[in-house]
Amino acid sequence: MTTITVTEVTIPDSLDAPDAPEFLACVDVRNTVWRDDSGTDDLTATAAELLPGWQKTTFEPKRMFAARLDGRLVARGIYETRTEEAADTVWLMAEVLRDARGHGVGEALAQHLEGIALSEGKTRAIVYAPSWKTGGIRIPSPTGFGSVPAGTPEVRLLQSLGYTLEQVERGSRLALPLESDVLQAAHDAARAAAGPDYRVHTWAGPTPPVWREDIAHLLTRMSTDAPTAGLEEPEDPWTVERLLEDEAKEAESPRTSIVAAVEHVPSGALVGFTEMTAPAERERTVGQEDTIVLREHRGHRLGMLLKAANVLWLEEVSPGHPSIITYNAEENRHMLAVNEALGFVPFVYEGAWRKDLLGSA
Repeated sequence: MTTITVTEVTIPDSLDAPDAPEFLACVDVRNTVWRDDSGTDDLTATAAELLPGWQKTTFEPKRMFAARLDGRLVARGIYETRTEEAADTVWLMAEVLRDARGHGVGEALAQHLEGIALSEGKTRAIVYAPSWKTGGIRIPSPTGFGSVPAGTPEVRLLQSLGYTLEQVERGSRLALPLESDVLQAAHDAARAAAGPDYRVHTWAGPTPPVWREDIAHLLTRMSTDAPTAGLEEPEDPWTVERLLEDEAKEAESPRTSIVAAVEHVPSGALVGFTEMTAPAERERTVGQEDTIVLREHRGHRLGMLLKAANVLWLEEVSPGHPSIITYNAEENRHMLAVNEALGFVPFVYEGAWRKDLLGSA
C-alpha cells in the first residue's frame, strides 16, 4: 500500500539559505514535469528566476506544497490568492512527475489545496491545465473557441473533482530571428495606421517614474478587459505601491523586463503596453507576459504596433534568443491574429477550469 503525504514548503530568503533545499527540489520537479510533457526546455525556469515571484506575498499571497509518494518527492502544488476584491478566488495547480502518475497523487494534492481554500472561505477555484494530447475526441470550450482532449488524466481528474471547462487558451511560439525587413514593415504599417495621436515608448527593466501610475492602471485593466469567459475572474487592482514592490523583487531575478508602451499623445496617458522577460542566457526562450490595449483605443492597430515594436526592441537590447512563448484566450481573435501575422504558431492548448467551492462544501 502506497502512502501519500502533503506538506507545505518554506519559501527561503535566498537560494543558499538553510531552508532552501526543499524549494530547490520542488523547482526540479516543476521543470521535469514541464520538460517531459512538452518535450522541450522552453518552459523550464531556474530557481533564481522563480524565487522572487514566490517572495511577492503582500498583494499576491501564494503557498507551495510538496507531495511525496512513499517518502519520495513526486509533485508540487501551488495555492495562490489575491487581496481586496479578488480575495474570494483561489488559483490552484498540481504538477506530478510522469512516473508517479496513476497513484492518486494529483487527487490527494488537489483535495489538500481545496481543503485550505474552504477553510479560508474561498468561494471559487480556478485551474489552468495544459493538455498536450492532439487529435481524438475533444471537449469544446463553451466560448465556441478551442477544445481540450477528452479522457486524458488531467481532464478526468478535474471533472471528477467537479470542475467545469470555461475557456481554452492557446500557447504559441515565435521562432527568432524574424526577417528584419518583414518585421520592420509590419511595425511601420501599424505605426502609419495608428497615426500621429499615438507614440511608442520602450524601456528595459523597471518602469520609468513618469509612467508608473499609467502602468498600474493598465495592469488593473488586464484583469477586467482580457476575456475570461465563464471564469469570471475578479478585478485585480494594481497601485504604484504594488508595482514598486513587484519590480523590486523582480530586480533580484536574472531575467530582464523588455517593455513597449503606447502613449495617447493628446491625453499624455499610456493606453497600451506589452512586456516580455528575457533570460540572461541567450540560448533560452523569451517569455511574453502581459499585453493590453485599452478598449476605448482599439481599432488603430496598436496591438500590432506594440508587439512589433517590442520584438524590434528585444533584438536591440537582448539579441540571439531562439523564440518567444505567449498565451492567449482562444476567443481573443484580435490578438491571435496579430500573433499569427508575426509568425507565432500554436504548440499547446490549455484548459481553464472553474469550481464553485460553496457547492462542494
